[in-house]
Formats: sequence, C-alpha cells, structure tokens
Amino acid sequence: MLADLRLYQLISPGLPVGAFTYSQGLEWAVEARWVTSETELEAWITGMLLNSMATLELPVLLRLRNAFLQQDAEQVSHWCDYLLACRETSELRKEERQRGQALAVLLPHLEVMVAPEYEASVRSTQVAGFAVAAQHFDIAAEAACVGYLWSWLDNAVMAGVKLIPLGQTSGQKLLLRISEQLPGVLAKAIAIEDDQVGSSTPAQAIASSRHETQYSRLFRS
Repeated sequence: MLADLRLYQLISPGLPVGAFTYSQGLEWAVEARWVTSETELEAWITGMLLNSMATLELPVLLRLRNAFLQQDAEQVSHWCDYLLACRETSELRKEERQRGQALAVLLPHLEVMVAPEYEASVRSTQVAGFAVAAQHFDIAAEAACVGYLWSWLDNAVMAGVKLIPLGQTSGQKLLLRISEQLPGVLAKAIAIEDDQVGSSTPAQAIASSRHETQYSRLFRS
C-alpha cells in the first residue's frame, strides 16, 4: 500500500516539476487549426501515445529503473542521453532538462538520495528521476509505467481543454476513452527491443519548432 501512495504522490499534478506549463507543441497545433475539436484532440493525443509513449518514454523508463536497480551507471547515462537525442526540437530538449532539474531538486526532500554518479543523468530528464524514485519506493515496474502514462495523459488532455477550449466534461470523456488503450500501450512498451526504442511524431516536431517562436503563448517554450 505504501508503494501505491508514493506512486500517487509522484504522479500528482501538485508535484512541483512544472509539467502543466508545457503543451509539447499542442498550442501551435491549435493555433494552426490542426486541432480544433474533441475528436481532433483525441486523435492528436492517441498519436503521441502510440508513437512516442509506447515506443520511447516507457521503454526508457523500464530500462532506467532496471539500471538503477542493478547500479549500472553506464546504462543510466546511455538511456538518458538517448532520450534527449530523440527530442527533436530545442523546446522539447529544454523541457526535458527543466523537468529533470526540478525533480532532482525535489527528490532529497522526499528522502530519495541520488548517488553522485547518477546526479548528471537524473538532472537531464524527468524520466530518470521518476525511475530512481520508483526504485527507491519499491514501486513495481508496470505500476510505475501506468502511473507515468496517466500523469502524461492527464496533462495532455488538460492542455487541450484550455487551448481549444473544451469543457471539463469533454476532458473527462477523453480521459475515459483514451485510458482504455493504456493496457495495450504498456504491453507494447514491455515487449519492445533495444534497437526498436524511438519515436515517430513528425507533426509534434513541426508544431513544437513553430511554438518556439509563436507570438502569443500560454505554455512555456
């Protein structure tokens, strides 16, 4: 039960890592009229879910958690560097680092001490901080993945609700529908081989690169 409670804490919107301040390109996609409705938002988020979360973030999270468990600093560094290399725009790389740094500052206050050999890696990406916390709190690998997925999905839907805009009820309906895909996403992430880890989200890359210079922004760039 205690591990479940620590997981809820790590995925809470109140966790001070600034996840709610980023749209990951969605803000420009809305301005460009690529995403203008509940149906189009569902398609956008589902594309990210199947072609990035299932094939990049979750597989890296699983590998990092195992590397921390095995005390393999080389693998920790490798997968953190790999994840950053897969971020296709300056904005997405900056977000990764900013969220990683924020979580790295928080972890000692949660009594999660990071060994010196891991400090640079943990500061480079939130996924690493999440993985080391999951290992510390003895959160099962699959539970950690589901929690990370839910946190990402909740932020993505709420960003769309604000930007399009949609009503809160539409957001809850989207969460209900899209979350039905999470078991399949988890299964795909677990089965993926090292040489298959990566993402294919060209629309997001375009939107993110344009968002970097978008004139009026609600979300961080």
